[in-house]
Amino acid sequence: MEQYLTLLRRIRHHGTDKPQRAKVEGKSLLCRSLFAPEPMRFDLEAGFPLVTTKRMPFRQIAVELLWFLSGSTNNHDLLAEKVRIWDAWADPVSGELGPVYGKQWRRWEGPHGTVDQIANLVRDIAAVKADPWHHAARRLLLTAWNPGDMPPPRVPTGCHTFAQFNVTDGKLSCHLYQRSADMLLGVPFNIASYALLTHLLAKVTGLGVGRYVHSFGDAHIYENHFAQVDEQLTRTPLPPPRLVLSDDITSIDGIRVDQIRVEGYEHHAPIKGDVAV
Repeated sequence: MEQYLTLLRRIRHHGTDKPQRAKVEGKSLLCRSLFAPEPMRFDLEAGFPLVTTKRMPFRQIAVELLWFLSGSTNNHDLLAEKVRIWDAWADPVSGELGPVYGKQWRRWEGPHGTVDQIANLVRDIAAVKADPWHHAARRLLLTAWNPGDMPPPRVPTGCHTFAQFNVTDGKLSCHLYQRSADMLLGVPFNIASYALLTHLLAKVTGLGVGRYVHSFGDAHIYENHFAQVDEQLTRTPLPPPRLVLSDDITSIDGIRVDQIRVEGYEHHAPIKGDVAV
């Protein structure tokens, strides 16, 4: 995960301090930011890109991704799995978050009705696998930014905004564009989440995995995270773990978290930080 540390170091030492909307306990914070830094690139055949310079809660990452894939936008479904990462933005009574990722991925609303982007993606990946000349080859897209159907301003809106997939030589690759990136807390989740999504899509379409590329718009470190970033930058990355998916995963729908695990995950101690809301 040296790619992640390299970008973290570059932002910490060469970024520009800027105001931003989010607060911690009602206090406004500056963030140190770079716009459109160099992408991170990972070879998914060489290991699963789970950050090792701090402990990452892989089960929570997998539960959240399966929540997106289910189409849910209700935090109660996460709470049932003891995952609380969306608590700060959910309605405290109903649990609703508005039209966030699950809605946009599975029930995108357009002028001709709703679109299930994930079902279409599986269909089109399989079509390109069968016929490399297929018209969908450069249209394997997944977007979370729907200007006509946005959640309330208090809710994170399409931070991981747009992904393009590619089938080459029997392998599935993914390029994610993230418009806004909390480098300490959010990005390690996002790397692992989209790498896992790539593996799952490859699994259900009978492909191997290739590259995962992660590009950014505004990549930033909140000022209340500087000490934690400095600590993380003193640590040496450890070998990546291996992702293991159950052989009985045959559909992108209905996957259970117990069908997904990582083996050989060595890591440094956890690093905590307050999330800006």
